[in-house]
Amino acid sequence: MNPTAQTSPDATGATDASAAPGPGIPAAPAVPEHRMARLVTDGVEPKNVIIALVLLLGAVRYGLVGLGWGAFAALFAAVIPTWFIRRGMRRGEIEDRHVGHRKRRLVVLPLVLLSVLISLVTMVVLDAPTDMTAIVLAMFASLLPLLLVTVWWKISVHTAVTGGATVCLALALSPWWLLVAPVVAVVAWSRVVLRDHTLAQTVAGTVVGALTAGLTFWAAR
Repeated sequence: MNPTAQTSPDATGATDASAAPGPGIPAAPAVPEHRMARLVTDGVEPKNVIIALVLLLGAVRYGLVGLGWGAFAALFAAVIPTWFIRRGMRRGEIEDRHVGHRKRRLVVLPLVLLSVLISLVTMVVLDAPTDMTAIVLAMFASLLPLLLVTVWWKISVHTAVTGGATVCLALALSPWWLLVAPVVAVVAWSRVVLRDHTLAQTVAGTVVGALTAGLTFWAAR
């Protein structure tokens, strides 16, 4: 989730400082750098990371059965939330695909939580493979602090999801997956360059995502 729209007045007429990084952010970057940052932000957005994570984890750990469960998890954790966001954009209720305005996130994140919870309950009832249930539980657990922090500060969901995915893959498949950690730094760079987040917001997202998802996944396996 990231903003492309400018900050807008709230009901009191004051500007929502959390809709944009705020003062002290460098001037807009050169065009080539900006374009590269946009490619990274759009390409490694949470939806794409989640889909890749659950399909890869399912296929490697459980073969075709796991791939099926991965597709099921992706439907509720990525596809349905994306549909809701696009619906909101068509109706003019959401400004952009990354839900850049902090207050809009307070509407979207609870719906994502509900969608993930539905898939989690279904997977538990139908006795899905352990790691597939654990990864969905890790997603749900990560969303809770993100929602809480978003009440007053626009923490980065991009880095939270990417950081959490990296740690979970390292736990489930091999510690060698930690070698993709620099990708998280690149994502953070793109968010800062686009002035969608401050450096502190991207670092906080990484820490929250990695710790919450990693610890939950480890405990649930």
